[in-house]
Amino acid sequence: MITTGFGFETTALQVVEGVDLTGRRAVVTGGASGIGVETVRALATAGAEVTIAARDIDAGERVATALAKSTGAHISVAHLDLSSQASVKAFARNWDGPLHLLVNNAGVMATPLTRTPEGWELQFATNHLGHFALTLGLFNSLRAEGARVVNVSSSAHLMSDVVFDDIHYAHREYDRWEAYGQSKTANILFGVEAGHRWAGEGITMNALMPGSIATNLQRHLTQQELQDRIRQSGATATRRVKTPEQGAATTLVAATSPLLEGVSGKYLEDCNEATPAEPGNHLRGLAAYAQSEESAAQLWKVSEETLWSLKAA
Repeated sequence: MITTGFGFETTALQVVEGVDLTGRRAVVTGGASGIGVETVRALATAGAEVTIAARDIDAGERVATALAKSTGAHISVAHLDLSSQASVKAFARNWDGPLHLLVNNAGVMATPLTRTPEGWELQFATNHLGHFALTLGLFNSLRAEGARVVNVSSSAHLMSDVVFDDIHYAHREYDRWEAYGQSKTANILFGVEAGHRWAGEGITMNALMPGSIATNLQRHLTQQELQDRIRQSGATATRRVKTPEQGAATTLVAATSPLLEGVSGKYLEDCNEATPAEPGNHLRGLAAYAQSEESAAQLWKVSEETLWSLKAA
């Protein structure tokens, strides 16, 4: 088990204290809001050159300007809409040179049933397929220098395995939380299979649970719905809420800790490797199905075939 000495209350800036990322280039998807901003701030403070990949360019520019002024780092902005494969391809095509750190942070949560132009369910399309295509599109830049890929997952993965028989809800009743859950399970399984496929490429990939943080990610939920989810989870104690600074800390552990050098396929929470989830607990721990090597290999195959189908169309 990987234990770091950090914990629930640790902030992103505390994680990178003493870390030197000078000369390293990073991309943070969704870096213009929520924990993405704090992730960018911490990486820039440590000396990295950071690109904010965001749907809202104006919001990205405002964040970049403010953080560049406070950190003295070079921070740029590029458009990226993960629900659009054309946008993902354009971002990867326009990237030039090596990439040392890719933080797959952006996402959508508990949306009403929405389909992309391809007919894909929006949460899976954005949270997994978008990041899958982006990472593969940037593969040569990641491989050139050796790199870390960090996938921001969630305890919501405990709500659902990836339902391969009907990922996009073509035949089963849509449940927005299960849909979110399977997309977050996919974030973890992606790293499990990448660890096997890319072991000799100098690229590592790990996933994490940032914690419960009040951000724009919850924009589709009422406060009552949030409280209902906690109660329905079977939790026996009040769920503690992190600040965005604390929420980004586990991302920075995955991105910078020497304990994860050369390591793939891990799932972290509260800045340490997560333990197996206990039955009935939907708030903490790692589901066994999210570590299944068989499911991880199947997910990779299905994801590639899904993306290939666009080229054949």
